[in-house]
Amino acid sequence: MKKINQKWLPISSAISLLVACPFMSHANIQADASIPSVAPTRDSEILDRVEILERMTFLDNRDWAWYKKNVPFLETPDSEIDATYYYRFDMMTKHFVYGSPEHGYAVTEFIDRPAWSGTYGAIVAPVGLQFSDMRWLRDQRVTRDYARYWFNVPGALPRAYSNWFGTSMWGLYEAWGDRAFIQSILPEMKAQYEGWEQEHFDAKAQMFVWNGMQDGMETNINSRLTKDWFRGAEGYRPTLNAYMYGDALAISRAAELTGDTATAKLYADKASALRDRVQTRLWDPKRQHFFHMFANDEQGGIKANSLTYQTGTHAGSPYGRELIGFVPWQFNLPDPKAKEDYAAAWKTLMDPNGFFAPYGPTTVERHDPQFKITPRCCVWSGDSWPYATAQTLEAMANLLNNYEQDYITRADYLKLLKVFTVTQRHEGKPYIAEAANPDTGAWQIVDGHSEHYFHSSYIDLVVTGLAGLRPRADNVLEVNPLFPGDWAYFALDGVSYHGHDVSILWDKDGTRYNKGKGLTLIVDGKIAGNAPTLQKLEVAIPAPVPASPTDNAINFAVNNEGSYFPNFSASFSDPKTALQRLNDGVAWYLNAPPNRWTTEGSPNTSDTLVMNFGTTRPVSSLSLYFLDDGDTLRPPKAYEVEYWKDGAWLKASGSTRFPEKPEGRRPNIVSFANPVSTEKFRFTLIHSPGAFTGLSEVEAWGHDTLPLSAPTAEIDDLAYNPGSQQYPKASASYTSPFDRIEEVNDGKVFFSSNSRNRWTAFESPNDTDWVQIDFGAEKTVGRVDLYIFGDDGGVRAPLGYALIYWDGTAWKPLDIASRTPKEPTAGTVNSISVSPVKARKVGVIFKHDSPGRTGLTELMVFEK
Repeated sequence: MKKINQKWLPISSAISLLVACPFMSHANIQADASIPSVAPTRDSEILDRVEILERMTFLDNRDWAWYKKNVPFLETPDSEIDATYYYRFDMMTKHFVYGSPEHGYAVTEFIDRPAWSGTYGAIVAPVGLQFSDMRWLRDQRVTRDYARYWFNVPGALPRAYSNWFGTSMWGLYEAWGDRAFIQSILPEMKAQYEGWEQEHFDAKAQMFVWNGMQDGMETNINSRLTKDWFRGAEGYRPTLNAYMYGDALAISRAAELTGDTATAKLYADKASALRDRVQTRLWDPKRQHFFHMFANDEQGGIKANSLTYQTGTHAGSPYGRELIGFVPWQFNLPDPKAKEDYAAAWKTLMDPNGFFAPYGPTTVERHDPQFKITPRCCVWSGDSWPYATAQTLEAMANLLNNYEQDYITRADYLKLLKVFTVTQRHEGKPYIAEAANPDTGAWQIVDGHSEHYFHSSYIDLVVTGLAGLRPRADNVLEVNPLFPGDWAYFALDGVSYHGHDVSILWDKDGTRYNKGKGLTLIVDGKIAGNAPTLQKLEVAIPAPVPASPTDNAINFAVNNEGSYFPNFSASFSDPKTALQRLNDGVAWYLNAPPNRWTTEGSPNTSDTLVMNFGTTRPVSSLSLYFLDDGDTLRPPKAYEVEYWKDGAWLKASGSTRFPEKPEGRRPNIVSFANPVSTEKFRFTLIHSPGAFTGLSEVEAWGHDTLPLSAPTAEIDDLAYNPGSQQYPKASASYTSPFDRIEEVNDGKVFFSSNSRNRWTAFESPNDTDWVQIDFGAEKTVGRVDLYIFGDDGGVRAPLGYALIYWDGTAWKPLDIASRTPKEPTAGTVNSISVSPVKARKVGVIFKHDSPGRTGLTELMVFEK
């Protein structure tokens, strides 16, 4: 194989710049003073954004204004790459969670909020790859909030899984050039590293130790040799140790910016020591790969300090290579000056007898004795894993840019990126889940959980790999594309880099973009560099432009705390949809899995929806995210907005709407000339003919002092007990040891598994169980609302229920007038109207759907 020459000529001799170029290109790379350091604009757009977006008919989020504001636009000769690129931005928006006014945004991994996730559903495992993609968003608010989330939000769990938080923060700095940001986040970077040292650093081995499951890599070839085949035994892994190497370097570099030379040296030394240990202890020169090393003796003859298959059942096997052996290059850990040819590991990547597969790469080399592809997620012993594929492609780009080697070519990068691209398909549309069959591309989908899974990167692989924009800390724009020179064209238009608007163009004959032949770099609307052939270009750019101040408006409507306020009520609700979906901080429009409230089945031509803050809030704008399934659910024909003042509903004067007519799959924004101070808004939804109205989310934006004042409105739930009073008192015939009966009437509603605020009869020996509320005094009861919880497993909706009340001497049945829905349904409110009675106690008897047991996240009782 021909050796690739990675020794680039000095800029003055290697690059042919246009005569009119306003940048000088010489050895010290000085920028021309005529280029002002101004915030980037999009007045010089090269690609037709709307035309491109209209072609992407698969996009669920059709808020063109958001894409135009945030996205670097891409055009290549490969329509599959283009489609996947835009899909990944669409998918990303499904995972933005506005958590609370106090904490702003978080980002989820799964589209639901599984039991093992942290506050607002975030999981730390994919954080590095998420930040890689998110750093290219022009509006930095979500990214900045998410960076702060991990050390400012209780329950965030920043070390629940291995990750490279510090490296990610430095990556944001390299893309943004924002020194104030990296200096402000440095304490969190250090706190994270120190936490890892306290929890997982083996002082004797001088390496970090953990098991494979905590890499997010359960049931791998090493864990399957131990007693705990799912988690595995502790070991020194190339993953966590490479992550900590990268984090140590990031801290060192950030500290150097602040002038803290002592900290800079301390962490540089930590990084150097880790590099040495990984290279000397985790590298096997015989098999030429980095391996997991067992920390202790394990069953089957596995010895401490032995690498995969050096001891134990498969001792002496020439295999055992895992995709994680390429992770050290993701952090440029292998020493390019070392005598050992570490790059030889890469000869197996593109080999079908190694890792390469039509929808791969495989997580384990093909002929490994434990190689296994499973039909259901997740066994990381052969399946195709987007997380690891993204890591490998990032490492591959580093290998091509920063190392001299003759094992991997630029063509290999494009080939593997294309494999990753077409793997992200399901039923002919862009899609990603957790694991795929590497031979067929079939996704191992867990319904309602793993669809549109944000556990990998792709946008960054296009920006920094294919387009070749190599982020760096100085005032230099370095571009080294990995797409082939025989492509007729390529454009990455409108990248925000160090606060400047950058476009990278390849126009082979100069006729497509009319900016010159070959490779052209445009900065802030002016040509900055050109080369007639595809090659590396470096040009000086002005100092970074600080990001525009973020409008830290507050969404007063959100309720992720499960509290009684803010809440919604409606004249009619589809019983299969929950009003709590309207203010859970996320918006998407999919039928499956759904995140919606609808009026489907309503007998009315119009319905009303009331948003109640529980206290007065100053609202500057409203956002209504209407559904549009193209059939029975369509945006309303029209809608009216009123606010509550002095006991009456009033129309807000001086409001404007964008768009003017209701549209689906995008926010419909109502802006007020002056903030409207009110406790409640009412929306009258006039349904389109032959259709019903639905919403994914409703937001109410404004500015106020944080933390927000508590709601002051009276709570009319007769069962409500915040825990500070003796009555009303809840009791049950059986309560699972994992749950608390006191949480059934604490005013908090949580349908997601990660919140665990509920009563359940899980593991009850009874076929029926009851829950009752003792008010402590006689009350008039006219309605009972059951917020039934289910997890699709051991807790599910009951087969049936009966309502009873205590008349002072005996329990009697309540006379049920109506119930919505008619059958017990989990994940929504089951509202039962009864003939009013006076009672001190109310009870519900559940007939369990065996072998499952019933659960409630809340039981509310009302006078009417």
